[in-house]
Amino acid sequence: MVAQHVEQAAVMEWELERPTLMLVRQDALPEHMAYRDTGCELSPSCLRCPLARCKYDEPGGARRMRTERRDREIARLRRRHRVPVDMLAQTYGITRRSVFRILRGTRE
Repeated sequence: MVAQHVEQAAVMEWELERPTLMLVRQDALPEHMAYRDTGCELSPSCLRCPLARCKYDEPGGARRMRTERRDREIARLRRRHRVPVDMLAQTYGITRRSVFRILRGTRE
C-alpha cells in the first residue's frame, strides 16, 4: 500500500515538472523571423492598412468589400435621387437585373 502511494506521488511530481507541449496550428508561421511587409493591391503595407480587417480574413476578400460599397452607393442614389435603373446599370457597368438584385438586397 505504501509503495503504491509513493509510486503515485512520483508520477504526480513528474507530471508537474514535465514541460507542457503547446499545440501549434498547422498554418502558423515561425516566430522570430523577418517577414517583408509587402501589403497588397489595397495598401502598400499591412501595418499601415486603413481596413479594419484584412481582405484575406474577410469572406469574399477585397472584391466583396468593393461590391458592398458599390451596392450601398447604388441603393442610396436610387432612394434619394431617384436615378433611373438604366443609368445606374450603365454607370456601374452592370446589368439592369443586377441593379434590381442589389436594390432588393439592400431593402431586406
